[in-house]
Amino acid sequence: MSDITMIRAAAERLKGHARRTPLLSSPFLDEIAGRRVFVKAECLQHTGSFKYRGGRSALSALDPETRAKGVLAYSSGNHAQGVARAAAEYGVPAVIIMPADAPKLKIDNTRALGAEVVLYDRANGESREAVGEALETERSLTLVKPFDEPLVIAGQGTCGLEIAQQAREEGIESGDVLVCCGGGGFTSGVAMALEAEAPGFRVRPVEPEGFDDVTRSLESGQRESNARASGNICDAILTPSPGEITFPILQRLCGPGIAVSEEECLRAMGVAFQRLKLVAEPGGAAALAAALYHGHEIEGDTVICTISGGNVDATIFGRALATLEEGP
Repeated sequence: MSDITMIRAAAERLKGHARRTPLLSSPFLDEIAGRRVFVKAECLQHTGSFKYRGGRSALSALDPETRAKGVLAYSSGNHAQGVARAAAEYGVPAVIIMPADAPKLKIDNTRALGAEVVLYDRANGESREAVGEALETERSLTLVKPFDEPLVIAGQGTCGLEIAQQAREEGIESGDVLVCCGGGGFTSGVAMALEAEAPGFRVRPVEPEGFDDVTRSLESGQRESNARASGNICDAILTPSPGEITFPILQRLCGPGIAVSEEECLRAMGVAFQRLKLVAEPGGAAALAAALYHGHEIEGDTVICTISGGNVDATIFGRALATLEEGP
């Protein structure tokens, strides 16, 4: 099970590899939100996502002999690229199982990082786990899960250590920290880091409407599932249900979840580009969307949110920019 000791150990292993991403602000964002907004820019991390932290953390903890045989991962794109980049840095094979309907840019980028990509039919219910188990056994690969893996959670929790330090530097002692949430690896890692280093903050998971399994699970007290596996532009954070490992952490440490619409995510993408000069994908802009457009669900006069996923389809980015013409 991940804990603060594992997160601190991951931070040591990531030194000189993962970037310390900035905590940014803009008076224009504050005006829209009606409070101070700080943005943790994980879209500036390697491969455009916090997922590199988890991938590098997991690979760096493997013994060299095991790592040399290669690793396996399944992902719609960001975990894929994080693991592929980490594997390339170690010079070991990586096989990544991706849905056939994942964004083409993410599939191409994963291949460009040197990984072998195996596509599966998510839309028609094919199991990525079944595909992965066969390859794992056949090739003696080590599976690096996208969120329900202690070493991945620990690596992603290093972002929380940075948020705590950067908040202190800004003189911020409390507030809601909004985190884009899929299976809960990033959210639970950040929550554990803040519990230890900045206990005045409360982590809030943010998800797309219709795919708010974590929000509903926190309300019901048990792991809930989504009715669909795809069909939303926030592909990066669409997961069937919270993880077995992550959900107890989310239950213990997180406040209520927030669900945002596709339109709000597009508007947040446009604002991030216009005011912060950051490129994010829809799922990676979900937390910013909550900060800007769900103020009635947020407590306090200061909010910190993550933004991630710089690998965005040009058509979707064009839709995001079009929202700027409509005003905030």
